[in-house]
Amino acid sequence: MTSQDFNHKDLEKYSSAYTLSDMEIFIFPELFYSLVLANIMSPEIWKWRDDPWFAEIENKSFTYKINRVKQYIMERFSFNLDLDTWGLTDKERELARFSDFIDAKSLSQSNALFGYEGDKYYFDIDIRRHFGLDRYTNSTIPYWKTETVEAMMAFRHKEGFTAGAGECVSLSSLYAAAMFIVGRIPLEKIFLIATPLHSQNFITERDGILTNNRRIVTKTMWYNGTEISAKARRAIENEKITIVSHLTGYIHTLYDQATIDPEAYKSFETSLRHFLTTEFNFELFTNFLRTKNEFWECFQYRHIHNNKTCYIELRTVFCYEHSSKNKFMGDSRKALFKEIDPRDFYVTPKEGKIIINDFEDFLNKNKDLSFDEKKDYFMDHILPERCHRMRDMFEEMRAFIRIDPRLPDKQKEYMLMPRLQITASQSREEIMEHLAVMASQNEFAELARYAYREMEGISWIPFAKAAVERNPVCIEELKGKAIDEAYRILTDMPGESIYSGNRLAQPDEVWNFGLGDGMEKAFVLINYMKSLDPDHPIGFETNGSEVVVAQHDGKEFRFPTAKKNRKKLIVKGNVIEESAEMLKAGRMMDIL
Repeated sequence: MTSQDFNHKDLEKYSSAYTLSDMEIFIFPELFYSLVLANIMSPEIWKWRDDPWFAEIENKSFTYKINRVKQYIMERFSFNLDLDTWGLTDKERELARFSDFIDAKSLSQSNALFGYEGDKYYFDIDIRRHFGLDRYTNSTIPYWKTETVEAMMAFRHKEGFTAGAGECVSLSSLYAAAMFIVGRIPLEKIFLIATPLHSQNFITERDGILTNNRRIVTKTMWYNGTEISAKARRAIENEKITIVSHLTGYIHTLYDQATIDPEAYKSFETSLRHFLTTEFNFELFTNFLRTKNEFWECFQYRHIHNNKTCYIELRTVFCYEHSSKNKFMGDSRKALFKEIDPRDFYVTPKEGKIIINDFEDFLNKNKDLSFDEKKDYFMDHILPERCHRMRDMFEEMRAFIRIDPRLPDKQKEYMLMPRLQITASQSREEIMEHLAVMASQNEFAELARYAYREMEGISWIPFAKAAVERNPVCIEELKGKAIDEAYRILTDMPGESIYSGNRLAQPDEVWNFGLGDGMEKAFVLINYMKSLDPDHPIGFETNGSEVVVAQHDGKEFRFPTAKKNRKKLIVKGNVIEESAEMLKAGRMMDIL
C-alpha cells in the first residue's frame, strides 16, 4: 500500500491527527474532540484518580470537584505559546495544502494568521509583534501544535520548564478529559469552544462553568470585574465562535454540514446565553466600573466619617481596594474605609462628579426595572453634563451584562454519527474497547486512535507523512550536520519514549523533549535525511527489537527499540510505501 492509494482528504485528515496544529483542527474539526478521546484513552490522567489530592472526590459536590481539578492542573501545567517549540511554516504552503478544502477568502474571515481581526486587542498591539513573528516575513506563521497529555507532561524535560505545559487547545482538551475521568462529570455536559485565537470549554452544570487555559470561570467570576476575568471574557466578547464540539459531534461556522446533535447544540446555546446574561444591579455596576477606569473620574462616594459627611473620589477607593483584601462591595466595605487615609476625604462634594450613592440607593430599591428603565432614570435625573461620557458608559455597561455570542448558525445539514456511549462509571479498558468497536461507525472514535498514537491495526502512512512533512524543529536544529553526526546525536539521546506501549512520538516531540525510543529516533533521522535529499528513497524496517534506516547507497543506521511493532516503510519524495510483511535479509537494498 502507498500514500497514493489514500483518498487525498483522508490522508491529510488522518495525518493531521498526529500533528494537530491549530490550522489542522480548524480545517478538520473532527480532530478537536478526537484529542479529548485520546486523552481519555491515555493511562496518564487515570493515574490522577490514585492521587491523595482526589481522595473520595466522587462523593463531593460539583463545585468541590471542579476546583480540585483546577488546582491540580494549575500546579502541574503552565500555558505555553511560543514560536520555537513546534516551529514555523508559511501561508503559501498551508494554503496550497488545504486549497481543496477551503478558499483563502473564507480562511481570512475566520483565522487570525490569515487576516481575521476579530479581537481588536491583539491587532491594536500588532499580533505579529505580539507573538514574535515580526522577526520573519509576512508569510511566516507558526505551527502551534496541540499537545497530547503525554506531550504536555513531557515539557518537564525541556530546557526552561520545570513542569508540564501546553497551548490553549491542549489545556481545554486536558480539562475536558480530567473533568470526566477525575471529576466524573458526564461528557454530555462538556462542550469545546474554539475561536480564531482561543479555545475553552463550557460545562452546562448549574449556571455554567467556563474553563480558560488553566483556570475556571463561574458566572459570578465572569462579572466580578477583575483583570483575570477580563482576560477570560476577551475571546467570546470579541471573536466569533468557529467550532463547537461535543460527544455527539461538531458544528463549524464555515461548513454547511454539522454532526452535532441539534438538541445538544440547542441546550448548549441556551445555557451559554444564560451564562452571558445577568441583571443590572449595583454590584454589577461597581464590577463594571472596576474594569473601566476611564469612567472613574465621573464618580465620588459619600461617606460618614466621625459622624460627619465627607466625600472621596471613586478612583481613590479603587486604588485602596487594589492593595487590600477588603472590597468596596459587600460586607468588607467598612473595613476598607478604615484603611483610607483621612486626608483623602473632602468635606464638600466635588463639582462635576456624580455621587455614586444615588446609583446604589436607586438600584437597590428598583430591582425589577429593566435595564433601559434604569438607564433612562439616570439619564433624566442625573444631568449627563456632569459626566460627558454617561451615554457611552451605559452602552458599554449593556455589553458588559449581556454578551450575544457569535455562534455557528444552526441552519445546517445535520449528518449525525452513531452516538458514543461513554459514562464516568466505565473503566478505561471498557472505554477503549467501546471506541475500538465504534471506530468503523464513528469518526471521532476512529481519529482518536490516531491522536492516541496507537500504531497497531492501522496504516502507518499517515504517521510517516506527518513525520516527514510537518516536523521542522529537528531539521532546523540539525542543520549543517552530516547524517553520521545526526545519527550519533540521536543514539546518545536517552532511549525512553514519552508514550507507553507501542505508541510513537513524532520527530519534533523526540527532539523537543530530548528522549525517544529507537523507533522514534529513526523517524527523526528519516525526516532529516529527506530534508537533505528529497528524491532518493529511504528505507525503514523494524522487527520488534531493532530498527534499520537504510539509504539508497546501501548505508544503514541501526537503533535498538523496546517497541514491538513490526513494519516496513519506504519514503521516496512525496510517496510513502508500507508493508506489514518483513523483508528478507538483504532485500531492503534491492528495493532501494
